[in-house]
Amino acid sequence: MIKARVTVTLKNGVLDPQGKAIEGALGALGFEGVGHVRQGKVFDVEVEGTDKAKAETDIKAMCEKLLANTVIENYTISLD
Repeated sequence: MIKARVTVTLKNGVLDPQGKAIEGALGALGFEGVGHVRQGKVFDVEVEGTDKAKAETDIKAMCEKLLANTVIENYTISLD
Protein backbone atom coordinates (compact mmCIF):
# COMPACT_ATOMS: atom_id res chain seq x y z
CA MET A 1 0.00 0.00 0.00
CA ILE A 2 1.36 3.42 -0.97
CA LYS A 3 0.22 6.44 1.01
CA ALA A 4 0.17 9.89 -0.50
CA ARG A 5 -0.75 13.36 0.69
CA VAL A 6 -2.14 15.77 -1.87
CA THR A 7 -2.15 19.47 -0.92
CA VAL A 8 -4.32 21.76 -3.01
CA THR A 9 -3.98 25.54 -2.80
CA LEU A 10 -5.29 28.46 -4.78
CA LYS A 11 -2.93 29.89 -7.39
CA ASN A 12 -1.33 33.25 -6.68
CA GLY A 13 -3.58 36.06 -7.77
CA VAL A 14 -6.81 34.11 -7.20
CA LEU A 15 -9.09 35.80 -4.66
CA ASP A 16 -9.34 33.79 -1.42
CA PRO A 17 -12.34 35.09 0.57
CA GLN A 18 -12.17 32.23 3.06
CA GLY A 19 -8.49 32.96 3.76
CA LYS A 20 -9.35 36.65 4.21
CA ALA A 21 -12.12 35.75 6.67
CA ILE A 22 -9.74 33.53 8.65
CA GLU A 23 -7.16 36.33 8.69
CA GLY A 24 -9.77 38.73 10.12
CA ALA A 25 -10.96 36.18 12.69
CA LEU A 26 -7.42 35.56 13.92
CA GLY A 27 -6.98 39.31 14.43
CA ALA A 28 -10.30 39.48 16.32
CA LEU A 29 -9.10 36.64 18.55
CA GLY A 30 -6.07 38.69 19.53
CA PHE A 31 -3.44 37.10 17.31
CA GLU A 32 -1.42 40.10 16.23
CA GLY A 33 1.03 40.23 13.36
CA VAL A 34 -0.79 37.69 11.19
CA GLY A 35 -0.19 38.81 7.66
CA HIS A 36 -1.59 36.96 4.70
CA VAL A 37 -3.69 33.79 5.16
CA ARG A 38 -4.52 31.43 2.29
CA GLN A 39 -6.65 28.35 2.81
CA GLY A 40 -6.40 25.05 1.01
CA LYS A 41 -7.31 21.41 1.31
CA VAL A 42 -5.45 18.19 2.01
CA PHE A 43 -6.28 14.69 0.78
CA ASP A 44 -4.69 11.56 2.20
CA VAL A 45 -4.92 8.82 -0.43
CA GLU A 46 -3.91 5.16 -0.22
CA VAL A 47 -3.16 3.31 -3.46
CA GLU A 48 -2.71 -0.46 -3.66
CA GLY A 49 0.60 -1.77 -4.95
CA THR A 50 4.28 -1.02 -4.49
CA ASP A 51 5.14 0.86 -7.69
CA LYS A 52 5.60 4.47 -6.56
CA ALA A 53 5.97 5.82 -10.10
CA LYS A 54 2.63 4.29 -11.13
CA ALA A 55 0.99 5.50 -7.93
CA GLU A 56 2.23 9.04 -8.54
CA THR A 57 0.97 8.94 -12.14
CA ASP A 58 -2.43 7.71 -10.96
CA ILE A 59 -2.67 10.35 -8.23
CA LYS A 60 -1.73 13.10 -10.71
CA ALA A 61 -4.60 11.91 -12.88
CA MET A 62 -6.91 12.02 -9.85
CA CYS A 63 -5.84 15.60 -9.20
CA GLU A 64 -6.32 16.66 -12.81
CA LYS A 65 -9.76 15.04 -13.05
CA LEU A 66 -11.29 15.57 -9.60
CA LEU A 67 -9.24 16.69 -6.62
CA ALA A 68 -8.08 20.07 -7.96
CA ASN A 69 -9.56 22.68 -10.23
CA THR A 70 -6.36 23.27 -12.16
CA VAL A 71 -7.65 26.52 -13.64
CA ILE A 72 -7.44 28.21 -10.23
CA GLU A 73 -5.61 25.70 -8.01
CA ASN A 74 -2.15 24.17 -7.72
CA TYR A 75 -1.45 20.80 -6.14
CA THR A 76 1.53 18.98 -4.70
CA ILE A 77 1.90 15.26 -4.08
CA SER A 78 3.97 13.73 -1.31
CA LEU A 79 4.44 9.94 -1.31
CA ASP A 80 5.30 7.93 1.81
